Amino acid sequence: MSSCMLQDRGLRPGLAAADQSIPYWNNKADNAWQLTAATMVGLQTVPGLVILYGSMVKKKWAVNSAFMALYGFASVLVCWVLWAHRMAFGDRLFWLIGVPGAALSEGYLLSHSTQGCFPMADYVFFQFAFAAITVVLLAGSLLGRMNFGAWMLFVPMWLTVCYTVGAFCIWGNGFIQKYLIDYAGGYVIHLSSGVAGFTAAYWVGPRHSRDRQSFPPNNILHMVFGAGFLWLGWTGFNGGAPFAAGRITSLAILNTHICTATSLLIWVSMDIIVYKKSSVIGAVQGIITGLVCITPGAGLVDSVAAVVMGVLAGLVPWYTMMVLHRKLAFLQCVDDTLGVFHTHAVAGSMGGLLTESSKMASNKLASSSLEQCLSPSGMPSLPALSVT
Repeated sequence: MSSCMLQDRGLRPGLAAADQSIPYWNNKADNAWQLTAATMVGLQTVPGLVILYGSMVKKKWAVNSAFMALYGFASVLVCWVLWAHRMAFGDRLFWLIGVPGAALSEGYLLSHSTQGCFPMADYVFFQFAFAAITVVLLAGSLLGRMNFGAWMLFVPMWLTVCYTVGAFCIWGNGFIQKYLIDYAGGYVIHLSSGVAGFTAAYWVGPRHSRDRQSFPPNNILHMVFGAGFLWLGWTGFNGGAPFAAGRITSLAILNTHICTATSLLIWVSMDIIVYKKSSVIGAVQGIITGLVCITPGAGLVDSVAAVVMGVLAGLVPWYTMMVLHRKLAFLQCVDDTLGVFHTHAVAGSMGGLLTESSKMASNKLASSSLEQCLSPSGMPSLPALSVT
């Protein structure tokens, strides 16, 4: 085959042989789904959170807030492939972290992924999308007063020092992995972003008093649009966690939307019961808490449990945000702009505890490891379906 023909087919001459003889472990369906899922998670941040943040704040902070999300996404990608991915999912340096290293060589990216039946490039991309949305989620606690220059420095520092440690300990080769069930990020993503955002908000300090008293969204329609991106993008968030286009993926996706819809209805109902009116902002918060709560167990619990988790996701974070936050002096001292602590830390940890207590979780976890990649001879290879 000539170089011109290779170029017409989008191939490089050096990779012709590799593409003509696809390795047995590269399942085309799983490969296609994993790339699709990773892209959907990326769309949750850009444009999802870019639109959501830009519309939920006052007009004078709209551009800064949207730009924080956009910058965070780009910055995390560069840091991720240069050193952070291997810190989170590479060889162990010591019990908290992996060995830093670049994930850029063809030999590494085209090798068999440590999870699933696709190239390592898919895994790097998918885990980057998770890391990026985690950083951008915690930014929600700082909107309305964060200096952009400080944010530029904060993103790579927090990713390196905090996110990689949590990911390695729970999902990588760390010491917590055997003690916790975290299907798609209830602890690694949502608890960490909620606690980190709350802590950062404490140290950065509050907004001006006039902004704290009145901080209406500048565009409610765009806010709903951004929340919609976040909701539908979660199909890839939880659907991509099994690393295979299988039955658990289907269950995880359905459970995600059941829990989210239930949580939205409960949150809106609570607003009507207590305040005698519904709220679009409340509906958006209900969407987020439902998505977050189901994340630790989306593919590990049955759909009845997803309904129960949706009810609790609409009740518990609503109570902590709308009632408890106003009663406790310590919570009042911390200006968490979008209530990320309540919507992510509270909902995520609650979802994790509910998953841990569910008998269905252990059953699904055990059965999921039996679905494997098969070689042409029918012999099992690496597990295709496992907890993230």
